[in-house]
Amino acid sequence: MNDIDVVLPWVNGNDEQWKKTLFEFYPEKQYTFDSERYRDWDLLRFWFRGIEKYAPWVRKVHFITCGHIPEWLNLEHPKLNIVYHSDYIPQEYLPIFSSHPIEIFINRISDISEKFIYFNDDMFVLKTVEEKDFFRDGLPCDVGGFNAISSGGISHILLNNLFVINKRFNKKNIFKCNISKWLNFTNFDKTLRTLALLPWPNFTGFFDHHLPQPHLKKTMDEVWDSESEVLLQTAKSKLRSNSDVNMYLFRYWQLCQGRFYNIALKSHGKYYSINDSSIDEISAHIKSQATKVITLNDDRNLNFHMCKDNLVSAFNEILPTPSQFELYEK
Repeated sequence: MNDIDVVLPWVNGNDEQWKKTLFEFYPEKQYTFDSERYRDWDLLRFWFRGIEKYAPWVRKVHFITCGHIPEWLNLEHPKLNIVYHSDYIPQEYLPIFSSHPIEIFINRISDISEKFIYFNDDMFVLKTVEEKDFFRDGLPCDVGGFNAISSGGISHILLNNLFVINKRFNKKNIFKCNISKWLNFTNFDKTLRTLALLPWPNFTGFFDHHLPQPHLKKTMDEVWDSESEVLLQTAKSKLRSNSDVNMYLFRYWQLCQGRFYNIALKSHGKYYSINDSSIDEISAHIKSQATKVITLNDDRNLNFHMCKDNLVSAFNEILPTPSQFELYEK
């Protein structure tokens, strides 16, 4: 059996000590702190239940935290590895309040496997997944497709990633070397977009999904060997900066090397933005276990308590039993 790990970064934005440290470095944040961005949906325990029940083959869960830990988390679980920022990020860059430096050093986590899956805490396993859903023939399962970056969101970060990729890879060459991967009708709409963007000499973007992402540690090592200056510049940013790169850079590098196996994305997972009009559809999706994985993004403009109650109820319907990762039932 292949050894595959899961990596999960987590931040408790309600931790007063964490906020105190943030405000010491950035006093102005005390007046502009976005509490909605960090509000607790009380869904983390369902993340662990999903992994235990539907992905029992996972070797280890590397739970990344700056120091705070859920009170119910069983620290003695043999598969659980608590990873503090100071365990794998050089001291000179700490403390950190941005996800980007937290991500780019993941390959330095002690005992991390060569194959690992990067989750966010809003990505949940709804039914049985197998190793082959994430890795096949030793390669990360993914979708290769060209795209065009539009303004807004994290477009400036994506452009920084593309600057590195265009410097290191020739678009025409990588397309010719792996034409069957880029023109794969498993994801027909992505293939059509790739064809439309072929005339542009440089990469204008890649199709980005919002689902758990499998990675090879050796790819991260290679990017560090080739682009340490760019990555260390990001490491210096305690808060998000316009000059940052992020975890997508390592995925793009994998795609350009042809180190991926095409999967049918629609049957694999579904992304939702949580709001008052979508909550019923989301709850029904969870209860029916319509896909293997679901990603739930908080769009902030919603009736929080109503949506939260609906989600907790839906997850309780499919994952009612506390996992061995929990010390007790809440």
